[in-house]
Amino acid sequence: MTDFDLIYDGLPNAPVAIILAHGAGKGMDSPFMQYFAESLAANDICVIRFEFAYMNRARQRGKRLPPDRMPVLLEAYHNVIQAVRKRLADHAALYIGGKSMGGRVASMVLEESCASGVVCLGYPFHPPGKPEKLRVEHLHGIKKKTLIVQGERDTFGKREEVAQYNLPSHFQMAWMTDGDHGFKPRKASGRTEQENWDSAVSTILQFLSKV
Repeated sequence: MTDFDLIYDGLPNAPVAIILAHGAGKGMDSPFMQYFAESLAANDICVIRFEFAYMNRARQRGKRLPPDRMPVLLEAYHNVIQAVRKRLADHAALYIGGKSMGGRVASMVLEESCASGVVCLGYPFHPPGKPEKLRVEHLHGIKKKTLIVQGERDTFGKREEVAQYNLPSHFQMAWMTDGDHGFKPRKASGRTEQENWDSAVSTILQFLSKV
């Protein structure tokens, strides 16, 4: 642990680094976050995880708390980027991203940051059951490299729904077969969660390799 309770997986002098923020309900040590961080780090990527302040408060109180307001989350992510950039090797390419809410926050700070691109794991295009409440307006202003890894039946944005959003042509979409918000497929699909997670990791590695 260092400033901001950062967890580094991989070496800080790796050629590519990525900051990953957690989703709204689970922290940086969730099985999902840990798997992706360790898998990417095993492929010469420096992965940095951190937690927003409300998640730290939730741990201290022993109960779930709602996320802070978006301005607070945005400021926190900006601060983490600045702290991480100082520690990385000068030549390292820096990317940002996260799971669900963490990816959304990352996408909102991207254009004002020094990061080269963003990776969103299960982007929350809209609240479940409320497809009319879209969270896509700012996405159309993103000019940097963007990868969105999404489960085909994600209740925050299914494949058929996202196809109607007219996202920027340079966005890369990777669809996880029959996956839900955490990329878990139904048993009847013949696909496993492990296969979808591994497929997502491979896709991210390909995306990050194009530096």
